[in-house]
Amino acid sequence: MKNRLIFCFCIFGILFAALNISAQTVDLPDLIFQPEPMTGTDSELRVALGDTAPDFELPSISGETIRLSDYRGAKNVVLSFVPAAWTPVCSSQWPGYNLALDYFEEEDAVILGITVDNLPTLHAWTTAMGVIDFPVLSDFYPHGQVAQCYGVLRNSGVSERALFLIDKQGIIRFIDVHNINERPPLEELVNALRAL
Repeated sequence: MKNRLIFCFCIFGILFAALNISAQTVDLPDLIFQPEPMTGTDSELRVALGDTAPDFELPSISGETIRLSDYRGAKNVVLSFVPAAWTPVCSSQWPGYNLALDYFEEEDAVILGITVDNLPTLHAWTTAMGVIDFPVLSDFYPHGQVAQCYGVLRNSGVSERALFLIDKQGIIRFIDVHNINERPPLEELVNALRAL
């Protein structure tokens, strides 16, 4: 009986070590969910160029509550809605903005990343991607309320891949509701910022 118990502990130890080693070698691409392509867009905008941007208050993964109105009179704001954490295009879009943060700062602009995912999911996802150097906000509860307010909540319950540029007065100056399967080109957003 004693030998059988020792044998079981040895096997358990070997399995635990193997699982631990394999968990440490998982790469971010291995964790990314590969969804089927979706229809380009399926929502109807509720805002237009020249409108005052609807205010909102959302929790961020840093523990802060972010209000759009806090930036009024101080910063231009880029709202970046992405459909879902742990998906390929979203996982390349936001890290790409990190490369352009100096430019956004020169243009007196901040980026706010928004998804309908909950905070624990967003925390795990952004940690796996590496540092995301802008606020990441959860529009999880009430589910998609901000996305719905802007008119970018899809019938499936995720948001469109959408960018809104809001000037310091709170006016919407640029809108790009992009094909959900593609990353929006940064150049168009840069040109819109320059036009401010």
